Amino acid sequence: MRGKEEIVVGLDIGTTKICAVVGEISGDEINIVGIGTHPSIGLRKGVVVNIESTVESIKKAVEEAELMAGCEISSVYAGIAGGHITGFNSRGIVAVKSSEITELDVERVIDAARAVAIPMDREVIHVLPQEFIVDDEAGIQNPVGMAGVRLEAKIHIVTGAVTSAHNIVKCANRSGLDVCDIVLESLASGEAVLAEEEKELGTALIDLGGGTSDLAIFCNKNIRHTFVLALGGNNLTNDLAIGLHAPLSEAEKLKKKYGTCIAKNISSEETIEVPGMGGRKPRKLSRQILGEILEPRMEEIFTLINREIYRAGMEKLISSGIVLTGGSALLGDVVEVAESIFNFPTRLGKPRGISGLVDVVNNPMYATGVGLVIYGARNQTAKKKFRIRDKNIFNRVTTRMKKWFKDVI
Repeated sequence: MRGKEEIVVGLDIGTTKICAVVGEISGDEINIVGIGTHPSIGLRKGVVVNIESTVESIKKAVEEAELMAGCEISSVYAGIAGGHITGFNSRGIVAVKSSEITELDVERVIDAARAVAIPMDREVIHVLPQEFIVDDEAGIQNPVGMAGVRLEAKIHIVTGAVTSAHNIVKCANRSGLDVCDIVLESLASGEAVLAEEEKELGTALIDLGGGTSDLAIFCNKNIRHTFVLALGGNNLTNDLAIGLHAPLSEAEKLKKKYGTCIAKNISSEETIEVPGMGGRKPRKLSRQILGEILEPRMEEIFTLINREIYRAGMEKLISSGIVLTGGSALLGDVVEVAESIFNFPTRLGKPRGISGLVDVVNNPMYATGVGLVIYGARNQTAKKKFRIRDKNIFNRVTTRMKKWFKDVI
């Protein structure tokens, strides 16, 4: 049996699957030692709609991961997504009290930056520092020890619905698990699939999940913008079920096996067999029809995300291009569709910077689970667990920010 101290577990609670990834931490190396997945039937568009079904799915995924890793899982880093997630930028300014900037000044400026009105039904999930400005000198990552009279901070605040965050924690708790932290899924995916130079130069990460498509824009190694679109792979499956007059389960199988996003790339001679509904006979159809159904929906998803990039004024910050990850990124020709909409070089993002079961997790659908392990490994010193009865997550954010500064220094 492995020791509890040396393992970190990421729990990706998705709309189509629950995935538990076990990582063993040895120094700076992250060794993936176990993975468990189970179909998710208790979520819709990233939000828990059936507690009991979700708990059962979590238990089965965790049991599978425990069996593979040979350890007992008691705490996890859980991912959160859904249309209720919103992110916005904020800034704060304070006067420096002494001749040089101290940790206390940094805490004060972050407090000033996050002093924004947040509705009672929303919860702060992340406070992410972007940069500090000392007097008029911008782009500073760690201002402690510098001389100056005015300190300014730019931060990105991610909030979510209180009920959705609590339901995720409740499901994990009912499965016998403590939750170390709740992490935005696109932020976790970025930890797993992006190279340091991409984060530095600027890139847009698009996580194409089953219920949602998540956008995270990175630049100068920090997150600049987040957005969640409540459209995903399930919408593609639903379109196929309607267009082919086939059951949803069969439409999903056809999508995974034959799905492609550009109809003209498919030979007109290729055919597929579509099962009938309610005892009707199966029919043979041209495979091109899949492309004709999937292409406009995928174009719509990318067009809406592209509109959000321009609305937020972020188009100049993504010089290195677009990275696609998530299960729906496995569809044929999806990279070509993205390049035609965004007019940026696009690649498929797979987990990197890990060892162990690399071949098993070398797939965009495991990016969030692996990213949660990487995030957990970097924030492992904050061992505080929280349950529903705990105070607002905001209090944990304060602790996390103080710890972040100690790590930087």
